[in-house]
Amino acid sequence: MFETILVPLDGSQLADCVLPHVVAIARPFDAQITLLRILEKNHAGTSAQLFDLLNWQINKTRSSLYLDKVQTWLQKKSIRVQTEVREGLIAEGITEYAQNQGMKLIVLSSHGRHGLTQWGISSVTQKTILSAQTSLLIVRADKYVEHADELTETPVYRQILVPLDGSQRAENVLPVITQLANFHKSQIHLAQVVQTPEMARQMPLVREDIELSERVVKRNREEAERYLEQLKSRSYLEGITVQTHLIASDNAAAAIHQLAGQEQIDLVALSAHGYSGNHQWPYGSMVNNFILYGRVSMLIVQDLPPKQEPAVPEQSSAQRAER
Repeated sequence: MFETILVPLDGSQLADCVLPHVVAIARPFDAQITLLRILEKNHAGTSAQLFDLLNWQINKTRSSLYLDKVQTWLQKKSIRVQTEVREGLIAEGITEYAQNQGMKLIVLSSHGRHGLTQWGISSVTQKTILSAQTSLLIVRADKYVEHADELTETPVYRQILVPLDGSQRAENVLPVITQLANFHKSQIHLAQVVQTPEMARQMPLVREDIELSERVVKRNREEAERYLEQLKSRSYLEGITVQTHLIASDNAAAAIHQLAGQEQIDLVALSAHGYSGNHQWPYGSMVNNFILYGRVSMLIVQDLPPKQEPAVPEQSSAQRAER
């Protein structure tokens, strides 16, 4: 599943918040970790043309030493690690490296060296998420601000929330979560939201409309109850503590956010697409909502095959950075 994991780092304490999560997810899959540092050139004014090679070498050496330190910390925890320092555009370089090396998972911090912002993710993280063709683990950096100078193994996924919609595509996340839960002795929360159907709103709803809506909700609720019970009894979940949640709500995303807070969820795990997911978009609406507004770490299991690139010569991100 996640035999190879890419961990982009920028040397900041906020970015380092992913490292305990790297430990937590690498061990169950016996993964090979690649620590990647991409150095971006300064293009302000004439500095792009008069690039100081000495400063470049100093920055490269510092980055290598930094990655070596992280590598040693991970190796002490019996994790296989390699390091890579490259030059180029950061987001493009991350996704390009992941695609060329066949990485199964990218672990990203929501924010890095530019600090926390009012937005849920930084611009670099957003660009990487939108262009990545693989599964992603997004770690919320704001949860670790108070302990940014400490490198610990704190994250253990005790409570894992899996939002479902009854589709096989949404269930794509379950094999991964089962392996995580078995290793960490986690409790899995399977949740499904039955939404109130949208009715014509040109005038106040008449009794007939209300009754129709109630019948649809009742029918969908009964079906969802059967689905969750059948899912809970599947053989691969045997031995794992599973709790099901069936929620009726006008807003599915808001209901799942509220549930995550109530159950003190450590990790929200979603398939990239669900029942209504469109192949032309990298993620469904629920996933996009949690990327932007989620408060806990989230795992996105990509269900689409990697796009086939045209067989024509193409510049690398490093070459594009020099233009």
